Amino acid sequence: MSRKIVIRGGKPLFGEINISGAKNAAVAIVPAAMLVEGVCRLENIPNIVDVMAQLEIVRGFGASVRFVNPTTVEIDSTHINLSHPPFELMRKLRASYYTIGVLLSRFHRAEVAMPGGCNFGGARPIDLHIKGFETLGAETAIREGGFICVEAKNGLKGRNIFLDVVSVGATMNIMLAAVLAEGQTVIENAAKEPHIVDLANFLNAMGAEVRGAGTDVIKIVGVEKLHGGSYTIIPDQIEAGTYMAAVTATGGSLLIKNIIPRHLECISAKLVEMGAEVEYFDDSVRVSRSGPLHKTNIKTLPYPGFPTDMQPQLAVPLCLTEEGASVITEGVWESRYRYVDELRKMGADIHVDGKVAVINSVPRLSGAPVKASDLRAGAAMIIAGLAATGETSVEEIVHIERGYDNIVGKLQAVGADIRYMEDAPDGAARVG
Repeated sequence: MSRKIVIRGGKPLFGEINISGAKNAAVAIVPAAMLVEGVCRLENIPNIVDVMAQLEIVRGFGASVRFVNPTTVEIDSTHINLSHPPFELMRKLRASYYTIGVLLSRFHRAEVAMPGGCNFGGARPIDLHIKGFETLGAETAIREGGFICVEAKNGLKGRNIFLDVVSVGATMNIMLAAVLAEGQTVIENAAKEPHIVDLANFLNAMGAEVRGAGTDVIKIVGVEKLHGGSYTIIPDQIEAGTYMAAVTATGGSLLIKNIIPRHLECISAKLVEMGAEVEYFDDSVRVSRSGPLHKTNIKTLPYPGFPTDMQPQLAVPLCLTEEGASVITEGVWESRYRYVDELRKMGADIHVDGKVAVINSVPRLSGAPVKASDLRAGAAMIIAGLAATGETSVEEIVHIERGYDNIVGKLQAVGADIRYMEDAPDGAARVG
């Protein structure tokens, strides 16, 4: 049976939503636990497909994984080895590439399957990762069947590495490789996202020496080994932003709890331009919208600019502005507009030319069968369904479940008419 999400839209959202741990931090910190010869206790773990897959990958290398409660896991990597890497699981998950840096750091060798993940219609190479590993003294080879083999026979040596392009994944992977290397590694033109700071904080809590995370120069002094300990993962900036975009599209008022306000400033600035009211507290934010929506322009940029992971979600309320056209310029990935065809099925008037999307306002969106082409596109489809008249069904929801913890339950709790439905092989539909 295939599952889908069914939404009857047109209802404003009221109430409170609690934000889970950050996906983009957790998918790096879970494999980073394999650097530790002991037990890591990770708190605020989100229950999402990508994180559960990373935990299975860690198990596949011989680590012991035990859930203390639904959001806390203990990982004991004392006895990990390279004999049984879970290749097929790694092929499905882009963040599996963090195991390369981890294994190279601890064992001076890694052989993994080429990573999978979202396909935005453009290239997402790992050339910068490989450049970093080779600068530290490793040799790399691509083997038959799509396997990457990276080996440093004489160990890793700290070096200066300049990233030609700001890359979150390469920054984090080089950090992982460098923490046990001999000497000092300096990463210049490093990415500055909150989850990079979180990974650095985790590594330091386990005995690493990482300085400068959150700036464009990160310095790592290699240590002999890391020790066990406890660490709490930061709240998910993009999950919070998604619910902020949802209430902006539907109207209503949401108190979004367990957030770090400064991580959301670039998102809230655009929502205010669009007509939302945003009020911050110590660890929460209230977002309300009762008046009309206004057009605005968005350009995605590396942090602290507007995040590429939020542009599909904000495209939805921009369809419903009072007048004129809004323009989105994608400044990070080659193309991230596969969701546009799905929004057009609901009545959106969007024209795409390369990295630029022009969104003309329409009176309403209408419910329709759509699909989630990737993780954030799936979130956009849910927001569109919440704002539309009539019924929307969203298929291929495994993409959504890769990054959103209990999204249906959280939206039900704030007044959305949303539910899971299963299509049985005989064609009958069953509510989940």
